[in-house]
Amino acid sequence: MSDRGETDAEWVTGTSRSLYSSRWLDLQLVQVTPPGGEAFEHHVVRMQRVAVSVVLDEVGERVLMIRRHRFIDDSWGWEVPVGIVEPGERSIDTGLREVEEETGWRPRGLELSLSFQPAIGIADSPHDVLSGRGADLIGAPTDRTEAAEVDWIQLSALLPLISDGQIRDGATLVALLHLLVLRRDA
Repeated sequence: MSDRGETDAEWVTGTSRSLYSSRWLDLQLVQVTPPGGEAFEHHVVRMQRVAVSVVLDEVGERVLMIRRHRFIDDSWGWEVPVGIVEPGERSIDTGLREVEEETGWRPRGLELSLSFQPAIGIADSPHDVLSGRGADLIGAPTDRTEAAEVDWIQLSALLPLISDGQIRDGATLVALLHLLVLRRDA
């Protein structure tokens, strides 16, 4: 990383207006001026914070995942539980709730591993990756629309599943690749 110099300048934001808003997102048109440039309007998608939960088994050799269909691109894939952080809720509480709802397993605890923005050039969509070890089966998933299958996937199977396109969700990829790098470097 280089030191900030005189040529480093920040973009200046001006007015913004919402083009469309729902519970899920707010599409805005924001006036911006880049350093040394002319002002223009830029589309920005603002979305709610989400919790991405990576739950390992007690031994740390398998991760709890769901397999589901995504109608947007008509694909099937493996994902970790992800859910919207409701107003006034902590990401960790969201993660615990979502894992239980989507899988039927109750994590014994979660902690924040990292936070990221998946498409920062066009969207403000904060993602908190949570991780924990150990979970107790409490019953069937309460949200049956989330998963066609729930399973504990061997960590050694993750990279082949990614290479085969069976894990494609961006939040899941960031969370699992982070996990694998940490384990490799440990």
